[in-house]
Amino acid sequence: MKKIISIILLLLINFSFAQVKWMTIEEALKAQKENPKKILVDFYADWCGPCKIMDKNTYGHAVIAQILNENYYPVKFNAEEKNSIEVFGRTFSNDNKEHKKGKNSLHEFTQYMNVGAVPSTVFLDEKGGPITILQGELSAKELEPYLEFISKDLFKKIRTRDQWEDYQKKFKSSIKD
Repeated sequence: MKKIISIILLLLINFSFAQVKWMTIEEALKAQKENPKKILVDFYADWCGPCKIMDKNTYGHAVIAQILNENYYPVKFNAEEKNSIEVFGRTFSNDNKEHKKGKNSLHEFTQYMNVGAVPSTVFLDEKGGPITILQGELSAKELEPYLEFISKDLFKKIRTRDQWEDYQKKFKSSIKD
């Protein structure tokens, strides 16, 4: 009996401390070549309060972390990043002169992904092509159905608002309030 309780406690501890294994966009695209998976890109900014809430409560939720780590290459990208990156056969930078004046400007990659505000969550397919973007702060319970919807390619079958609403009604969340 003690062994069973110990095993259950060990599993609960591991499950409750699940963390998203964040990557850079370059690392995710390279990993896709060996093992194709979709990519989730979390666009954030250091000053963004809702981004910090999502880090703690959404991405910090054990269920979300597990889904992301198993089904996606999760990427964190500072929308105002100052360093250049090389992806999709080109270099993206943030050479905006406004930085020298202390003002924030969006990185070219952020603009390329059609992100105009943070937080934004962008989903890319197994070849790095865009699937969709979700803008604004999302709770774990709000993000979870999208993670399944996209990872299982249901977005290729569900085309109307009515079909999406039916999917949401039938979706069984693993997250308890």
